[in-house]
Amino acid sequence: MSIQPVRLFGDPVLRTRADEVVDFDRELAQLVTDLVDTMRDRGGAGIAAPQIGVSLRVFAYDCGGMFGHLVNPTYEVLGAEEQVDPEGCLSIPGVRADVRRATDVRVRGVDQHGEPVSFDCSGIMARCVQHETDHLDGVLFLSRMEPADRKAAMRTIRESDWFGADAGVR
Repeated sequence: MSIQPVRLFGDPVLRTRADEVVDFDRELAQLVTDLVDTMRDRGGAGIAAPQIGVSLRVFAYDCGGMFGHLVNPTYEVLGAEEQVDPEGCLSIPGVRADVRRATDVRVRGVDQHGEPVSFDCSGIMARCVQHETDHLDGVLFLSRMEPADRKAAMRTIRESDWFGADAGVR
């Protein structure tokens, strides 16, 4: 197993757009393994490379009955239907709040070998794709919350025992 520490809110890597993957090598394969192992260890539905301190456009997922990883992912919203459901984040422990997301998306990217991956998804998997892609763009789900929810979330963060910790990881 290759469980890595998870970067927490306040770490600059979480607010920086990740770089495109250009090398499909052993290091990328190890990153995918690290992401999957860390996600499973922490009980997450998804995890993006910046959450373990690697500024590359890669994430792993295990939600909505789907498991895998995506490299250099993009998504396209299909239709106008939206869903509002609670989200949480491994990098912001103890915070859950309703977030509005598209209900259906078409996902495109490649796998760790550079082979094309494309699929349509709905519901929780569509939410996961959008959440993890946001991480790759340096966007945290806090910015998708309604203002009152974001204010309450920030209060929870400030009062947490992990916020402001020197290590910035858990």
